[in-house]
Amino acid sequence: MSRTMAPMTGSRGARAKGLDIRGLVGSGDRIGLLVAPFLVVGIALNVWRPAVFAVAGSPAWLRVVSMVALVPGVVIWLWSVVLILTRVPRGELITGGPFAFVKHPLYTGVSLLVLPFAGFLLNTWLGAVLGIVIYVGSRLYAPAEERKLAEEFGPQWDAYAAKVMLPWL
Repeated sequence: MSRTMAPMTGSRGARAKGLDIRGLVGSGDRIGLLVAPFLVVGIALNVWRPAVFAVAGSPAWLRVVSMVALVPGVVIWLWSVVLILTRVPRGELITGGPFAFVKHPLYTGVSLLVLPFAGFLLNTWLGAVLGIVIYVGSRLYAPAEERKLAEEFGPQWDAYAAKVMLPWL
């Protein structure tokens, strides 16, 4: 969902409203399909055998670290969502805000900050497992998304890709 691309062709209704769902989703649908089995099995196992996923009673230091990590994670996630919802429908390449630091801040923020640390606060490793799967999925599908961005935006994408601070995240 960290789509930084102008809307591509979409359904007639979406175009009429100036909103292309496919352009907003980016690789999110493919990442979602990758994560879905892990999510279903993980939740089922977590309900069936919660002790297997327990984080040793979630010690106080881990709760503090989790809260500290969740704040920037949620801010990055929300900021990315707002930028995607406001800029992508206008056909703008998003290069500011969290996109100045990483090419895919929504995927990165959710997978590395939000899910793992929310899970730790809930005394489960499931968030960390899902975060890893989302991160791996984003790395698998990001190159195709970035090729489309390069085709759509050309030199503007190239300049952005060259200056983003952490291009590998």
